[in-house]
Amino acid sequence: MKTIANHAVAAPERDLVRPGASRGLAAQLDRHRGLIIAIFALVAITTTWVALSATPVGLYDIGSVISSATTLALVAIGQTIVILTGGFDLSASAVLSLANVLAVHFVQGSPIEQLGGVALIVAIGAGVGLVNGALIAWFRLQSIVVTLATMFMLQGLTLLIQDKPGGSVGDMFANFVTGDLIPNKLPISAGILIVALLAWWLIRQTRFGMAIYALGSDPDSAHANGMPVTRYRIATYAVAGAFYALAGLYVAGQTGSADPLVGRPLLLSMFTAVVLGGTRLGGGRGGCVGTVFAAMTLMITVNILLVLNVSAFYTTIAEATILILAVLGSSIGKNSAAHHSVRYISACLRAWRTGTRASRDETRRVQFDNVAPRAISNTELKGNWVGNWLEQNREWVKYIVPAYLLFVAVLVVTGFVYGPQVLISGHFISSMLTLTLFLAILGLGQGAVIMTGGLDLSVPWLITMAGVLLTGMTHGVNIDVVWAVPLVLGSGLLVGLFNGVGVVVLGLPPIVVTLAANGLLQGITLIYCNGSPQGWAPPVLSSFTNGQLGPLSPAAWCVPLFLVFALLMLHRTPFGRRVHAIGNSQVAAKLAGVRVGATLIAVYCLSGLCSSLAGLLLAAFSNQAFLGMGDPYLLPSIAIVVVGGALITGGRGHYLGVFGGALLLTALGTLLAGTTVPPAVRDIINGLVVLAAVITLRDKRA
Repeated sequence: MKTIANHAVAAPERDLVRPGASRGLAAQLDRHRGLIIAIFALVAITTTWVALSATPVGLYDIGSVISSATTLALVAIGQTIVILTGGFDLSASAVLSLANVLAVHFVQGSPIEQLGGVALIVAIGAGVGLVNGALIAWFRLQSIVVTLATMFMLQGLTLLIQDKPGGSVGDMFANFVTGDLIPNKLPISAGILIVALLAWWLIRQTRFGMAIYALGSDPDSAHANGMPVTRYRIATYAVAGAFYALAGLYVAGQTGSADPLVGRPLLLSMFTAVVLGGTRLGGGRGGCVGTVFAAMTLMITVNILLVLNVSAFYTTIAEATILILAVLGSSIGKNSAAHHSVRYISACLRAWRTGTRASRDETRRVQFDNVAPRAISNTELKGNWVGNWLEQNREWVKYIVPAYLLFVAVLVVTGFVYGPQVLISGHFISSMLTLTLFLAILGLGQGAVIMTGGLDLSVPWLITMAGVLLTGMTHGVNIDVVWAVPLVLGSGLLVGLFNGVGVVVLGLPPIVVTLAANGLLQGITLIYCNGSPQGWAPPVLSSFTNGQLGPLSPAAWCVPLFLVFALLMLHRTPFGRRVHAIGNSQVAAKLAGVRVGATLIAVYCLSGLCSSLAGLLLAAFSNQAFLGMGDPYLLPSIAIVVVGGALITGGRGHYLGVFGGALLLTALGTLLAGTTVPPAVRDIINGLVVLAAVITLRDKRA
């Protein structure tokens, strides 16, 4: 029996024949559909490039494209391997940056020492992946939140090692990376990609290669057939980390120096290359060959924009558009959400023309929105009302109490470091509550999304765009606030509507839609301000965040009001009950009559509104807007929700916990702000807090 189990391992998709599937040429074409599309896309974009180029495209131009695409191709190969298993790795760009910085410190000296430095850095990248895989596999955590926390920790570590571009790598390594495979015809980067693809081909021939596809297709069946699922999942992230490190080394060799932020722009491009290359999000289908072709397609697209004299600000818009179209194209089918949405819209149009009412083919709806929940009598409750309340709500109270206990502990440490008088000073309390308000607002939107099982990655550039729009439209004039603020908040609602429609109507994964939206917002913001934000915040808004109304600022006085508003919205309204129902089970919620699609769209609109409001207040607090002002708030917006006891997979969470998380992170940041601890350490601490929270508060029954 053991022998049978060891050999009953799921094979790669090329070896699988599903019941009812077509055989022969049709089956082969369907099996390699993603690769075929990637090849056709590359041929089409290359043809366009050749046609538009003012000078003949020669081997030098092709070699330049290959060289510029190699970094993206290497990091996307690693991401492809992870996605094939059904995971996501948001730490890829941070590993690349870390390897790039380490290269100028370790790839030095004699050729043997440089070779040893390269091996060490690749091992470090694999080690980071090993840690990611171990946390995901051993504790059964979501790959998105683990790798997001790792990304911020690695970014902080990289900035601690080197906080600005500079340094140099060894001449031997630099000459090798910038050399030619075939003199004056083919660069060495082509050879690097060939070796990388050869390594992928060898991996596919092994049991580990078969396991990659089996994990993405059906991990439960793979485990039942005797496959060491945990070990292979950890190995997947380790191999991916090695590829990320190779990409960082390649950049260092090409440029001859290091940049601690070199990997940040590649996050959107990386996922675009993976999806455009034919790899299915969710795993089980695709490969690295198509990813390499897709990376070259994206680089040629950038060249075409340059040929057409189009601003580089449009690059992220193009990448985001390609990502959405690629995911949509790979998922379209008779059972896809987009197909059902098109059918429903067509039925509505036909019904409108004929004067009848369209009916959607859904399960029975049970209307309960206007029915008050039945009071639950508990004859065992005794004592005062506080004890009764705790007894009735102990299921979620135990998850939110740790955030407040840690908050008190941080305050104690703050009093010990700066003196007890600091804790009772009006300036300290006002500053802390004002900063808490920013996180509390973000926590309402992001928390609602997480409670439904989603994630909003469009927060950073939506915050930035809101601040840039405010200062650009008002230029410090108070009267312009009357029309500028509604427009900015309306833009946030539109972004939330875009995200919600993408998730609900098109059936796209939330991480893809919101990541693409973040890229679109980046391009739109850069185009609007031409790369340099103008103006300043109106005094009336600045006085709200920085002024004084008694001992506190007006913003600080609004904190308890906002807390009450958020508690009522999420826990005392039909909308809040629907949010929790969807997070527990979308199927059960739909059977109970909940309008799942409309609620999800409303949730993402709420997140967009909260992000734009936070951007307004941050611009008022700083009296100006600047590019990247929202970047530091992505992880904290998720951290306060997780630290507050919410499950990252949805279904469990309370805004009291979110508010406690906001207080905790604000107090921690205030404590560190007055010390000599570098700002990069905050990212490391925030990442550690998130990891500790998701491990400690995870659903152990899952």
